[in-house]
Amino acid sequence: MSTRIALVAGAGAGLGQATAITLAAAGLTVVAVDRNEVGLKELPDGIHTQVADATDPAVVKPLVDRIAAEYGPPAVLVNTIGAYAMGDALATTPDDFRTMVDVNVGPALWLTQAVTPYMQQVGGGAIVHVAARPGVEPIAGVAAYATAKAALVHLTRTLDVELRPLGIRVNVVAPQVIATAKNKALFPPDMLAGAVEPEAIAEVIAFLVSDAAAPVSGAVVPTYG
Repeated sequence: MSTRIALVAGAGAGLGQATAITLAAAGLTVVAVDRNEVGLKELPDGIHTQVADATDPAVVKPLVDRIAAEYGPPAVLVNTIGAYAMGDALATTPDDFRTMVDVNVGPALWLTQAVTPYMQQVGGGAIVHVAARPGVEPIAGVAAYATAKAALVHLTRTLDVELRPLGIRVNVVAPQVIATAKNKALFPPDMLAGAVEPEAIAEVIAFLVSDAAAPVSGAVVPTYG
């Protein structure tokens, strides 16, 4: 990989942190973004950091403009921001639903809007968003979460259709359970039996943003384990 600028959103923990480390090891100049300043400080030296809440649409464009001015125009965007909530459809409240959409779908759109002009400047780019298996295959008990992740999958495929003519590839990975510290504390051991380490999914993401994946765009890549 060349020394392209990669923006990794949600890089303060879990999959985002693993992705920032993996992309930096692959030779990209990584700018890690998260509202979790403590988590960003855990990243290795050499990874640039920006403390910001990319779920806030008013924050995103100024953030990306600042990154472009300080480090160069991003050619790679990896958006790992997401939130999980249990609850069946009949029990879902307006606040529950709004939160799932605002966190799981909103940042994907706002970040993509903000980075696209810069990717055009450098002649193209690669974007990867992170959905989840319930957004592809419905299951009971996580209605708002699954619906938001399904919307993210459809948004990604729409972005692919719209941005591919500009030389920008957009793909989405769909994990089931990621073996993060947060999930290990949240789920019982039987639900973690097939959990995938975040580093393994980060390697898939690294491939998708690499030149080796040039023919791959609009893909929903399962990383179920």
